[in-house]
Amino acid sequence: MHIKPHRFFLPVILLIVISSVQSFSQNSKPLTRNEMRERAYVFWKGTKTTMTFREFASYCAPVFWFSPDEPELRLAKGRDIRIPTNFPFENSCDSPVVYYQISEIFPRGNAKGKLFQKDYSDINNSKLDISKINAINIDYNHYYRFEAGLGGHNHDTEQSKFKILIKKTVQNDTVYYYFVFLEATGKAHALSWFDNVYTIDTSAFETKLPFNILVEEGKHASCTDINGDGYYTPGYDVNQRKNDAWGVRDVIRTGTLFSSSFQSYMQKIRTPEYRVFPPLPEDSPLRKYYTKDSIYSPDNAVYDLRPMPGREMAKGDKLLYHDIESYSMESWPIVESKQKDIFSWFESEQVIKSIGISYRNDNGTNGLSFTFPLLIVKNVETPIIGGWIVNRIYLQNRDFTDFGYNILLTPSASGFLDTYFSAGLEVNKLTIKDSLNIEKSKIKTDFAMELGFKIRANVNYSPLKFLNVLSDFWGVRIGIKNKGFSSIKSMNYIFEVGAGVW
Repeated sequence: MHIKPHRFFLPVILLIVISSVQSFSQNSKPLTRNEMRERAYVFWKGTKTTMTFREFASYCAPVFWFSPDEPELRLAKGRDIRIPTNFPFENSCDSPVVYYQISEIFPRGNAKGKLFQKDYSDINNSKLDISKINAINIDYNHYYRFEAGLGGHNHDTEQSKFKILIKKTVQNDTVYYYFVFLEATGKAHALSWFDNVYTIDTSAFETKLPFNILVEEGKHASCTDINGDGYYTPGYDVNQRKNDAWGVRDVIRTGTLFSSSFQSYMQKIRTPEYRVFPPLPEDSPLRKYYTKDSIYSPDNAVYDLRPMPGREMAKGDKLLYHDIESYSMESWPIVESKQKDIFSWFESEQVIKSIGISYRNDNGTNGLSFTFPLLIVKNVETPIIGGWIVNRIYLQNRDFTDFGYNILLTPSASGFLDTYFSAGLEVNKLTIKDSLNIEKSKIKTDFAMELGFKIRANVNYSPLKFLNVLSDFWGVRIGIKNKGFSSIKSMNYIFEVGAGVW
């Protein structure tokens, strides 16, 4: 008897689809709110009060996710990936290598006694007393033999930084400790303004731990990816200094940037086989989500986690030494005091780097211009559109008798080409003659508005590197100024050149 093929295959296909749907439904039960919260924010929970440096670093370590066209991959994928790699002065191994560094420890309340006991023979075995610790900052450094693309060179060390809260709770007379994710920073090209920073959003239960770090093709800048989808979404994957955040710009490998701000076409698609997983301990609550048939990360490489070596280890190679020195601490961890923590903004945001000073030429009149944060000690981002609102004061004339005060708005602090707009008051001291031909001074105050563009460059990678004493950024501002509120009656060009991001 002849059976028509479509009559046979159709029921089989329907059966497969129905089975798949049923299987998917069985494995996709809605989680409770507490389960969602723990999966999104908790690296580890337990009752033990001491832990080795390496154990702590392993629980909190991120996933590194590469572009499929990353030059150092050499076309490898899955379990065959061997990057990031070890420093040349260390023993190699048959796996990728990432270096951890516990940079800062914040004590809990009035904790007494040592917060950690360092083992100098093997840093991995150093012990943390987590019962006395309130929070920890930890860095994960990843090294590559070379950097490709614009400004390519040998040796490239990059960094991702994490802030971890150690929460203490009591349940049924038992004390539990939780390692809670607070913040991740993906460093980009060693400039703090370019940092990709994500601070915890307690409503974002889609956060994926271990945390995913996207690695820029060829240049290896780190970028935060909170939901682990392989795409960088501005304002979502980075929620601090959004307009200045570098993102992940794979196109820079070609030597072209096209735009000073991130655009979606700059990033290539990342697929799961190009992820490299951390060595999660057996009791990690996250490990089960990446285990199949009792094998953890069966389809992806797992990196070896090592303590960050001191920069003196690289003294035999000048380029490598210079590359490591900005990431390696001479002695770690550092125990921070509460008093120092109060002023943490001055250190993390580096207020001194938020100040600009420039020579100003206003229609042939020389002067100086100063820009600084709107709240003096804190920068203010403009709502919804991003960008910054800052103060600007300028002094003009030989004796600086003329001055102006503006509120200046600019889309970014560090973009190499950007616009700006300012508005405020300008005060001029005029000398006039009365009816008796006697000279008198008169103060004239006008509304002043300025519109133009600015060009900024990082001098650290140029022959003008010596100028970074004042600021990493130097540049020019060219604009058109008008005096008068209701009419255009006094318009001229403005030219400024100097140091600072604004």
